[in-house]
Amino acid sequence: MTCVLMWFRSDLRVHDNTALAAAARQGPVVAVFLRCLPQWQRHGHGANKLDFWHRGVSALRRELAGLNIPLLHRDIEAYDQAPTTLLALARETGAQRLHFNREYPLDEQRRDQTVITDFERAGLSARGHHDATAFAPGELLTGNGGYYRVFTPFAKAWHRQLSAERLTLHDTPPPQSPPAIASDPLPPSPHLGEQPVATEDWPAGAEPAADRLERFLRFRGRHYARQRDIPAIQGTSELSPYLALGMVSHRQCLQAVLGENHGRLAEGDAGLVAWVNELVWREFYQHVAAGFPRVCQHRAFQRHTEYVAWRNDEAGFRAWCEGRTGYPLVDAAMRQLVQTGWMHNRLRMITAMFLSKHLLIDWRRGESFFLHHLVDGEFCANNGGWQWAASTGTDAAPYFRVFNPTTQSSRFDSEGAFIAKFVPELAALPPKGRLAPSAEQRQQTHYPPPVVDHKVARLRAIDAFKALKPD
Repeated sequence: MTCVLMWFRSDLRVHDNTALAAAARQGPVVAVFLRCLPQWQRHGHGANKLDFWHRGVSALRRELAGLNIPLLHRDIEAYDQAPTTLLALARETGAQRLHFNREYPLDEQRRDQTVITDFERAGLSARGHHDATAFAPGELLTGNGGYYRVFTPFAKAWHRQLSAERLTLHDTPPPQSPPAIASDPLPPSPHLGEQPVATEDWPAGAEPAADRLERFLRFRGRHYARQRDIPAIQGTSELSPYLALGMVSHRQCLQAVLGENHGRLAEGDAGLVAWVNELVWREFYQHVAAGFPRVCQHRAFQRHTEYVAWRNDEAGFRAWCEGRTGYPLVDAAMRQLVQTGWMHNRLRMITAMFLSKHLLIDWRRGESFFLHHLVDGEFCANNGGWQWAASTGTDAAPYFRVFNPTTQSSRFDSEGAFIAKFVPELAALPPKGRLAPSAEQRQQTHYPPPVVDHKVARLRAIDAFKALKPD
């Protein structure tokens, strides 16, 4: 029996893997991973994500070894080398079929279609499976037959049309007979000119992902609606890096919720329902990327917002990047990102809105900075979140919504505990001083003055958007 190739990408698990399950049904499996560091770096991924990816492949290799599935590894320079590399591997192994799980940003879709076309021309079979979302892009459409542009009706349709079959888990394939093909040795961790941070916080692989999911649902899931906006406590799932690289599937997450919430996703425990809503947001942004590919080409979703008169403020941008804007919560969040490779979701909204509204700096610069530092950097979610905050995207915040960072501090870090952790120069101040230090306290602690006045910045941003003509 000829072997079947299974091409792993951002689906680094053996359990509940649609393409792997299909490949295993057709014959002995040989796994393939193509590392494409130059293109991934051109796409904006930095050391934190790429190191996590590397460690995830290492963990996957151990899982595959337990199933007697060899893992072949190849380095390529760009996506356009994937078809010839995979065809060469098919010839080397005698494989007639290739399976993989689809990815939805534009470059990845083009790459996958070229692979399918080239395999068919060679008389071979290549099949892409829909695995990362409950509904493949194009399955959930509006009454007019178009992709949803607003989240709420998308979410209603998602819940209304969701069936048990869509959440059925794929079993881990049974161990196969030991093959004649041996696994390739994994190359060393990539040298990227910078060191990843806080790697101990993010153990890679399906096992730690499953452990985090279990602990979240057991200890924090039911408090999620109340605690998810409080950055000083561990109130979120912290599963985003594992979802981004497929070390856990959305089906595993949703099935776990069903088990905890009496078989319900849209009602029941408020915390669990709120977390499911976040998973649906993640899927929504993947549909947006597939349905509106302009967002994959550095374009605003709302065309008229491409004419915003963004400011060229290099000093302001550096202050934002380095966490020295003079707004303690913004600075604490940016330092958390740089020091840990992760940022609390509420703070992602606050810092993104600060850059795009207070400083009126092009959101794409912030999107790129985030993607470079985030261990959970995922194009669709990152782009969707940035465009929401900048009022340029689908379902975006109204242009006149401009978060007041000090008010946000009072609401979500009232004692300044999170600020004290990441802006330690303010830790000795009383809570009020941590949230909004006086000029004297700033001088004493060597903390900078605000780079911009909130009221002035808010009016400036509103005027900039008012000057536009909507589509």
